Amino acid sequence: MGEYVVASFHVKRPVWISQAGRFFLSAADPVLELPGRGAQLWRSRETLPPSRSPSPRSWHTELTPVTTLSEAAADSTTKAGYVALVGRPNAGKSTLLNRFIGEHLSIVTSKAQTTWQRVTGILTAGSEQLIFLDTPGLLEARNLLERAMLGAALEALVEADVVLLVVDVAHSPSRRDVERILWALAETEAPLHVALNKIDAAGEASIEAWKLWIDQHLTGPTYRISAAKGSGTDALLEAIRAALPPGPFLYPEDEIASDPVRFFVAELVRETIFEKYHQEIPYSVFCHVEEYREDQDPVYIHVDVYVERKSQKVIVVGKRGAAIRELGSASRVKIEHFLGKRVYLDLWVKPLKSWRKNRAHLGRLGFRLPAEDESTTS
Repeated sequence: MGEYVVASFHVKRPVWISQAGRFFLSAADPVLELPGRGAQLWRSRETLPPSRSPSPRSWHTELTPVTTLSEAAADSTTKAGYVALVGRPNAGKSTLLNRFIGEHLSIVTSKAQTTWQRVTGILTAGSEQLIFLDTPGLLEARNLLERAMLGAALEALVEADVVLLVVDVAHSPSRRDVERILWALAETEAPLHVALNKIDAAGEASIEAWKLWIDQHLTGPTYRISAAKGSGTDALLEAIRAALPPGPFLYPEDEIASDPVRFFVAELVRETIFEKYHQEIPYSVFCHVEEYREDQDPVYIHVDVYVERKSQKVIVVGKRGAAIRELGSASRVKIEHFLGKRVYLDLWVKPLKSWRKNRAHLGRLGFRLPAEDESTTS
């Protein structure tokens, strides 16, 4: 296999042209014209199989710039870009994503740190395509799982064409809040928009405290919104659309998500666990779809529910299986609504010792650890 041309919307985010995954590959075209903000063509000196999606960070030093695409960008009739939703835990990022897309893509509960992996929502409106990246909260990582979560948020910032910082103005900014936000935003050079969320539940003093801090430390417009009720979100969306770089659509116009159905099914079960269980259980459980037979009626779905200890399995299953039956029934209703089909949901609770601290287990469950954690052992 010979050399391939790789396009980048800006220097930090190479895009490999392929039919699957986030990166796209075209072996047929000797020169690929993908206009975008600060876009350049890059040529790979590596021999790469079509099935592999390269990591932007690992490819950055392996690519040689070929030519700029400023003229192509000027001629583009469409706009497209990645919009990273970032913020502290429980700021309302997932609620805002669901509001923008008009579908329940990201799980939402009253508990903090519900989003553990990046969720991609796609909104195509007229000549513009917005690819929203809902990210885990900017937390203080205490274990490998949380470092993977934080790494997903930082990676989205690197890839973003537009950054949307969501802050919860129902409480005043703390030192920990502002330090974490400033630390994370150092990862990006993309234009910034700030959403002052939960204004329906906030006092004016708290809102003004956030506004003062933002005016002193950040650049970019601010918007007062309520993601839950929808107030102010239309104006915010219009501003983000205006900030998109010129470029072709990266996904078909009728798609609203890039993640597979299995991912959303597992997330709906996990959302229900957050609703039904308390204390340590929701944060110790992860769900993985082991089998999905969509050619059957009802659709058969086997979900493994992993816990860290046998004592947690007893709690999840409940006395004579009452708790797991209730979990299955509530989850099935959500999944049937999401799929528009009847579902037979088969839940299996399995201990996976200390999976949040074990690199091998996290990798098997689909988490990617940052490079600095690759040599970490449990």
